[in-house]
Amino acid sequence: MSNATGIIFANSGYDSLQGLAQERPIAAVPFGGRYRILDFALSSMVNSGLRTIGLVTPRYNRPLLDHLGAGKDWFLDRKAGGLFILPGVMHGLAGNQHTFCIKDLHYNTEYLQKDFEENVVISRGDQIFNVNFQNALESHNNNQADVTLIYKVGDNSGEPIYERLFEMDKNQKVYSIKEQTGLETIESGYPRFVNMFIIRRDLLLNIVEKYGSAGCMDLIDILAANLEVLNIYGSPTDSLIGLISTVNDYFHRSMDLLDLAVREKLWLGKDQIHTKIVDNPPTRYTAQAKVSNSLIASGCTIDGEVLNSIVFRGVIVERGCQINNSIILPNCHIYENAQTELTILDKFVKVNAGNILKGSLNNPLVVIKSTVI
Repeated sequence: MSNATGIIFANSGYDSLQGLAQERPIAAVPFGGRYRILDFALSSMVNSGLRTIGLVTPRYNRPLLDHLGAGKDWFLDRKAGGLFILPGVMHGLAGNQHTFCIKDLHYNTEYLQKDFEENVVISRGDQIFNVNFQNALESHNNNQADVTLIYKVGDNSGEPIYERLFEMDKNQKVYSIKEQTGLETIESGYPRFVNMFIIRRDLLLNIVEKYGSAGCMDLIDILAANLEVLNIYGSPTDSLIGLISTVNDYFHRSMDLLDLAVREKLWLGKDQIHTKIVDNPPTRYTAQAKVSNSLIASGCTIDGEVLNSIVFRGVIVERGCQINNSIILPNCHIYENAQTELTILDKFVKVNAGNILKGSLNNPLVVIKSTVI
């Protein structure tokens, strides 16, 4: 068991997802054939021994509540502790630039006060990862740290980043935190903050009391402004980290799952990713079906060709269809001889016979929920 409680900020939404997050937060967007993006943060905390987890949700939280229920599939339907749904501020007024908005915590001070665990593990809910926090918690306690920031060393890939970077001394004590503009690249060996951290509960309550009425400040900005008086340390992770903030992020992180090495790191290790259990029959493949390098969930009927694609539960692909490099969300119906390439179909989309949908690698075509084409 852990000496920590958890908080997941699952209330981020971005227009850059082109309708995928129109009526749901990014945390509730389906991912990987049978999961929601939130499942990765929630499972990581559960696998780390946390048994009390609060979920900061937006006003349009119905998809999250429908997916989570009482938390049974994550072992959180408990008499003591369990899953708590926490209301967040209206970010339409506060803006989307505050990942860990202090106002969200101020609205939910009672949640922090009623649990007596020493530490709080905080994460955002719009990332793909599988992290066990036990090593970081052990390091946090050994260092007698006020805050421990989880980081990953930059791989010099040249890709733009949107997280914060920080600098540490030889004992991994943080002495500088700086925010990126989105135009800079990760220097080789440079630690980047991956939007997960541990903080002492009494310190967090003091910060909330002091700054909670000052507007929607970001908690990390508050920590950065108090580096001289706080003991802030870093703790590394080697997990794959995939932040989902654009359609390209969603498409490419999904397609990464077709690589066995990626699936092994995310799904096939000791710590499993839990999700809502759905009792579907196995997928039915007809004699005409052709499937190559794809992930296909249960409850589907495949009578066409599926190549390099991810197909969610309950999808029907009729004879003569060609699904290529596409993501088909649950309960879509693709009629005879229709084609999709570099396309994302949201739930309940119907593509009538003979239609051809095609996007590009840098701009996948998104068809919003319940559309008939």
